[in-house]
Amino acid sequence: MEISEVIVSQFAEDDLNEVIEYYYSLSPNFVEKLISEFESNVLSLKEYPKSGRIVPELEKQGISQYRELLQGNYRIVYEISGDKVIVHTIIDGRRNFEDIIISKLSRYYGSEN
Repeated sequence: MEISEVIVSQFAEDDLNEVIEYYYSLSPNFVEKLISEFESNVLSLKEYPKSGRIVPELEKQGISQYRELLQGNYRIVYEISGDKVIVHTIIDGRRNFEDIIISKLSRYYGSEN
């Protein structure tokens, strides 16, 4: 599978910014490491788009197009769409995934109207 580009959605950028804002006052060094790992993980999707697992909570519902990479406590949720990888969101894995994804989908689909 040839991937031409990896796109990070505005929602995923917003999620990353929230994480950065939260941790920056606690540890700027941690934030630098976190950003570096995020960039590395996302860029790896161009070469290895299927490296992430199918999101288990969604797979139980019969939804199998979303995959995730795990980075520490965070879940980087993405989709392979044609020759592109789209990073949709970054979710703190310590929180309830179903509640968060429903909220995020509401935000996403609400913005289309």
